[in-house]
Amino acid sequence: MPGGTEDGTLRRYRRACDYLAAAMIHLKDNVLLREPLRPEHLKPRPLGHWGTCPGLTLVYAGLNRLVSETGQRTLLVTGPGHGAPAIHANLWLEGTHAEYDPRLSLDERGLADLVTRFSWPGGFPSHLSPEVPGVIHEGGELGYALATAFGAAFDDPGLLVACVIGDGEAETGPTAAAWHSPKFSGPDDGRVLPILHLNGYKIASPTIYEAMSDDELVAYFTGCGWHPTIVDVRGTDDPDTPLAEALARAHEHDTGHPPMIVLRNTKGAGLPPATPDGTPLEGTFHAHQVPLSGAADDPRELAELERWLRSYRPEELFDENGVPAADILTVPPAPELRLGRVPQANGGLLRRDLPLPEVAKYSVAVDEPGATDAGATEVLAEWLAEIVRRAPSTFRVVCPDELESNKLGALLEATPRQFDREVSGYTEHLGPRGRVHEVLSEHLCQGWLQGYLLTGRHGLFPCYEAFVSIVDSMVNQYAKFLKMSGEVDWRAPVASLNYLLTSDGWRQEHNGYSHQGPGFINQMLTKKATTSRIYLPPDANTLLETMHRCLGSTGLINVVVAGKQSGPQWLSPDEARAHCRAGAGVWPWAGNTEDAADVVLACAGTTPTVETLAAARLLRETAPELRVRVVNVVDLLSLCPPGRHPNGMSDEAFGDCFGDGTPVVFAFHGYPSAVHEVLHGRPRTDRFHVHGYLEEGTTTTPFDLLASNRMTRHDLAADAVRRAAGWASAGGDLARELLRRRDSILRQSYQDGEDPAEITGWRWHP
Repeated sequence: MPGGTEDGTLRRYRRACDYLAAAMIHLKDNVLLREPLRPEHLKPRPLGHWGTCPGLTLVYAGLNRLVSETGQRTLLVTGPGHGAPAIHANLWLEGTHAEYDPRLSLDERGLADLVTRFSWPGGFPSHLSPEVPGVIHEGGELGYALATAFGAAFDDPGLLVACVIGDGEAETGPTAAAWHSPKFSGPDDGRVLPILHLNGYKIASPTIYEAMSDDELVAYFTGCGWHPTIVDVRGTDDPDTPLAEALARAHEHDTGHPPMIVLRNTKGAGLPPATPDGTPLEGTFHAHQVPLSGAADDPRELAELERWLRSYRPEELFDENGVPAADILTVPPAPELRLGRVPQANGGLLRRDLPLPEVAKYSVAVDEPGATDAGATEVLAEWLAEIVRRAPSTFRVVCPDELESNKLGALLEATPRQFDREVSGYTEHLGPRGRVHEVLSEHLCQGWLQGYLLTGRHGLFPCYEAFVSIVDSMVNQYAKFLKMSGEVDWRAPVASLNYLLTSDGWRQEHNGYSHQGPGFINQMLTKKATTSRIYLPPDANTLLETMHRCLGSTGLINVVVAGKQSGPQWLSPDEARAHCRAGAGVWPWAGNTEDAADVVLACAGTTPTVETLAAARLLRETAPELRVRVVNVVDLLSLCPPGRHPNGMSDEAFGDCFGDGTPVVFAFHGYPSAVHEVLHGRPRTDRFHVHGYLEEGTTTTPFDLLASNRMTRHDLAADAVRRAAGWASAGGDLARELLRRRDSILRQSYQDGEDPAEITGWRWHP
């Protein structure tokens, strides 16, 4: 239970915060206990996580003292985000809540609004969220707080990022990788101070770290490159002093391994030892969420809940008007230094546009479609390198050890890979001031980039297409953060999160089935139309235009899928610009009619575009009288009806591409279901027949991989003649002949171990 009446100011401040946090979880009325507690004062659905709240307030109060004494600009990243009541209590007492919402004033009316609004319909969620000042990380995502904190600290040498990590969260793989982040932090970066909140339990069992001795903890974190300090405040009457001393030493520490704190604390400190029926509470996992949750129906629990809440003696902490006592209001630092007001927590206000080079200088000359070969990502890399030169402190590239594999090596002519350790073996392009981070952890890349973007900077995440799904849960949470941020009027938009997915499944034949997975597209289709964008540029010039658009955008998650192999280039720079602006368009040079078509061959993606054009060429040779239109889609979401997505083509533009009732054979980069999903709401979508990845693959030749997924030029041409109006009879015979050709090529590939020249050496010609 909280201590006696001789509490110091800091302890009184924490008592007030703990009372407010407990009240937020339980109460909807009688918030200062001015009358006996009755069931009708309780929330019908008490929600929240009490167990971490006292520890979070202890840390917040300690940081307040540190900031007041040193003037240190500090951002707090809270991994245990479900301890939101503690953060709300601190934000209210420091006055930040009232600055953003005058209804949360520092009096009984504002206090009642705060308490009632928590976990209430139309109010604050049960965890931290964009509606809360000072927040760039919701918590509850389990494992990403430390990586996000480092991303926030990059390129901001005056910033301290204090990161509270729950000991349950610390069991996760992302956190395990994130302990190595200092090796990727340079001399021009801010400092991150991890505080492992070791209160011993997660939802229903002890944590791994609870089972480790102090010696084991010190050895583990020392091995990870940290200088750990154990602060054990369990059972002490004065937890503030040892924490303050540890924070001061950490702040002054400037040599050797960076400091971190392991804060051993009691789970749910302040609770009764047990419930009326004998279930233990304080110091156990039963304190994790809502203690005494049956108080509305059990008079004994109601009485115990009232005893617990009154033990904080709110009448000593708030006056008759509900205003906090004067000494309590002296604890937060000066307004401009308060944790809830640090500018980096609203990074959109700090964001400045990237100085993007014009793409014309880097584009590929295309005099005739298909006559020029180039590698799209190699071309892009030269442009990205110039961005690095122009924006040496506001642009970073994070990549899971795949930069050169993805033909982006030109970036290393402008910057080394960031690494802050001496390496005894052979290295290339490694240095302490690099703008590129390579680490074999997609989680780290995602977390670093989120923290960097949310604090006002820009970045790019190139990744193998099959492995980007490792961050599915992270991008889920980030998309929700962006969606809610857009609904908070005081949050300014941050730069978009940009993925460049290369090494796609159609050309990963040497790696096999495990490297063939285009499902990230489907993942992004579940996100709000205000947030997600998906682009499949077919060549270098469209990739340049697409990335120029993406890196200049705000508030979005852009997924760009591009081939890295050298291949034919289709559009001139001017044509590429117009095509990307439209999102999709007819390629008249590829079809054989300017009038109504018998069939439309559509495509989206590098390899599907090649196969579609080859199919169009096959049809010119085998069915010259068949009227064929070829459509390329660079913006997948342009297929949506305009009422469903802001990028959706108008009905007129859609008709210009696909006609009104014309059969469409669509060669798609990913799973066919993605195209059907985006077409939903367009008329006559049953005429779209989508070929795509069918979850078939192995280590084989490119043509065999296409054939196993019915994506070869022969499959597309055969489907076109079968479905074209008036071709039911002749089309069947021709389709069988085209498929016989396909099978003949396959037999040769199986015999020779490689695809024949008619496939590998195919070129477009009119």
